[in-house]
Amino acid sequence: MNLNNIKVPKIPGGGALPTLLKIGVFGGLGLYGVANSLYNVEGGHRAIVFNRILGIKDKVYSEGTHLMVPWFERPIIYDVRARPHLVESTSGSRDLQMVKIGLRVLTRPKANQLTEIYRTLGENYNERVLPSIIHETLKAVVAQYNASQLITQRENVSKEIRKILTERAAYFNIELDDVSITSLTFGKEFTAAIEAKQVAAQEAERAKFIVEKAEQDKKSAVIRAQGEAKSAQLIGQAIANNPAFITLRKIEASREIAQTISNSANKVFLNSKDLLLNLQDMNLETRPK
Repeated sequence: MNLNNIKVPKIPGGGALPTLLKIGVFGGLGLYGVANSLYNVEGGHRAIVFNRILGIKDKVYSEGTHLMVPWFERPIIYDVRARPHLVESTSGSRDLQMVKIGLRVLTRPKANQLTEIYRTLGENYNERVLPSIIHETLKAVVAQYNASQLITQRENVSKEIRKILTERAAYFNIELDDVSITSLTFGKEFTAAIEAKQVAAQEAERAKFIVEKAEQDKKSAVIRAQGEAKSAQLIGQAIANNPAFITLRKIEASREIAQTISNSANKVFLNSKDLLLNLQDMNLETRPK
């Protein structure tokens, strides 16, 4: 059988299928290109772009919407806001006391150096750099002070730590906004020694107060005795000059007794002698000078 003479019938509309397929392919590629050619940079962030042919571009993109070439380029977005980092380190002081110090650091990357940060450190630059330089700085600074000086000169210690950390972090294009000491914990022996010292200081202050109080009581007794002696002297002179002085004192005493009894709710019967009112026996005459 000769197959060359067989005619194959044409399928109606067969030429439209490749056209629709082409439109679908190009349409899909177009939608993919539009969807992947835009990227957003949120507030407080910056972006750099990696190109598959040229590598990392030197330009740093600020906040907003930007264009890129799909598949050939991809954005790398950094958070440039200050972020806190808490680090604890155990170090030895100058007097060989072990000190556990906690440090809180606010850091952010230099926005204009993001390309260099990505090339040298990558995206997790904080985890690569901060722990090592913070621990090293804490050990170096704490070793310069005694344990007691870490408490009394805490502000100076914090300033020294911040100065050294700022210099070390600047080498890695990292900026420090704040450095603060959050905790200082000493060994049990040193803590017990501090408590004993405080108790001894309180006992010394108490003993000092008792001594000062005794001295003041002594001075008060001397002054009181001098006053009583002066008063007795004056009373003796008054009695010698005028015997009626004793009579006047008796009358004043009788008046006080009578006023006390009158204010009492109970009834009391007393004779004139008990009230010191035996005025008939009183000698009211004055002695001639």
